[in-house]
Amino acid sequence: MKIFTQINDEYKNLALALGFFDGVHPGHKKVISSAVEFSRKNGTQSAVITFKEHPQVLLRGVAPEYILTDTVRREKIAELGVDFLYELDFKDFAQLSGTEYIRNVLVKNFAPVSISTGFNHYFGVHKSGTPELLEECAPAYGYKYFKIPPVELNGEIVSSSLIRRKLAEGNIRCANDFLGYKFFIEGTVQRGAHLASKIGFKTANIHYPQELVKLPFGVYSVLANGLPAIANFGVKPTFEGLASKPVLEVHILNFDKDIYGETLRIEFVDFIRAERKFDSVDALVAQIKSDIDMVQNID
Repeated sequence: MKIFTQINDEYKNLALALGFFDGVHPGHKKVISSAVEFSRKNGTQSAVITFKEHPQVLLRGVAPEYILTDTVRREKIAELGVDFLYELDFKDFAQLSGTEYIRNVLVKNFAPVSISTGFNHYFGVHKSGTPELLEECAPAYGYKYFKIPPVELNGEIVSSSLIRRKLAEGNIRCANDFLGYKFFIEGTVQRGAHLASKIGFKTANIHYPQELVKLPFGVYSVLANGLPAIANFGVKPTFEGLASKPVLEVHILNFDKDIYGETLRIEFVDFIRAERKFDSVDALVAQIKSDIDMVQNID
């Protein structure tokens, strides 16, 4: 997959998928796959048109906490067979009406053979661009329009905002169900204060990406590069003053190798309990042992 940060006129007659696609959840995958499948059936190529930052950064001055980092979002889009990814600057298009965006951006630059969006995709100033407008303009500009219906699970429509809310609540299993995969972060193992090692639990410290949705402080059942593990995300309240910023500490079960400097993918399986301050180190150790027993019994 080729990635562009600006529009070019190098590629035409594309099957387009429009959206921000944070999380690349099942609803997103249906939109993107619609474009990929149409391109393959019609002997052309596919492209995802998205933005570097969520439009709310410009419109409201606040970005949502993302589900995926930029790097991982690109990887997941590429896995769907997309030929080109255009990550554009939203401010360059924010003042265009929906009609102007279709005519002067999409049609002029990509000559689309098809356009696929979600059922609730809006674009253009004052949300003047709608699925209905895309459908209305299709005959005049010679593209087919595909409005992808919502994906529902347990009576709720799968959406990035819903997944963010579930993650922020610590409802990991539910969020993972909506995502279609386990929420995860990737990071390089950092050297810490070695407190966990001193009390008998060697841990790998991972930087929690600032742009991602923040989980509640607490203890989690996780997988570390596929290995069963337990993680604590928080500020170590039992050891006052030692964690000025939240830290993700991961203890891999039955594992004792030196992995400083290596990259770990931490997949969150379930929330175990909230982080809390213990009266003594002995009480903390006893609780950690209990937490590990619980993790080992989680399906």
